[in-house]
Amino acid sequence: MLMECKEHGYFRGEKCQTCSEESRFLMNDDELERLGKIMAGALRHFPEKFNLKMDEHGWVNLYSFIDAVRARSNRFRWLRPHHVEAVVATDPKGRYQITGNELRATYGHSVDVALDLPTENIPEKLYYPTTNEEVDIILETGLKPVDRKMVHLSKTIDDARTAGSHRAENPVIVEIDAKKAIEKGLIIMQAGKTVYLTKDVPAEYLRKLEGNIPPSDSA
Repeated sequence: MLMECKEHGYFRGEKCQTCSEESRFLMNDDELERLGKIMAGALRHFPEKFNLKMDEHGWVNLYSFIDAVRARSNRFRWLRPHHVEAVVATDPKGRYQITGNELRATYGHSVDVALDLPTENIPEKLYYPTTNEEVDIILETGLKPVDRKMVHLSKTIDDARTAGSHRAENPVIVEIDAKKAIEKGLIIMQAGKTVYLTKDVPAEYLRKLEGNIPPSDSA
């Protein structure tokens, strides 16, 4: 459930975790899930289906997006800018951005975009999930995009496990020496709260984590 506390802003849940006061209802869970899927499709994969003009950095006009959603679905005829702002502000992964009247996804694109995202304070180590069948090829040839335009790296081992769980029950985790790679000129950008992007990672900066890997907070 998506709500708004007058004092503490947007949140997901039934009560504000800060004050527990009664808050304004914005969206139920089903509407939140449906709108999230629409945003992912329109902002990552097929803006043309919504007649949206996307610039080279992935931005579309917020009001044009809202008009397009309302035109396609009567169930969202009530949609207003503050609803989209609330979705973006409370997204647990930081998958979207709003700046002024512009909206974009920060990662996951299958369309060509030149994302201009932060490159400062990148962790020294990052992680990538793969399978037993693919890990040896990755270690030999490096990381390259597959179904997306950029390689997506995770902040922690646990984040990588979660990201890879849709492909393997126990994904193999590859560690990236981000510090050394950046020193050699590789550009890595922070795209979300736990996601980092780069065009590719040469094999020399990769190693397979062996054995029973402990959770990140105890590693």
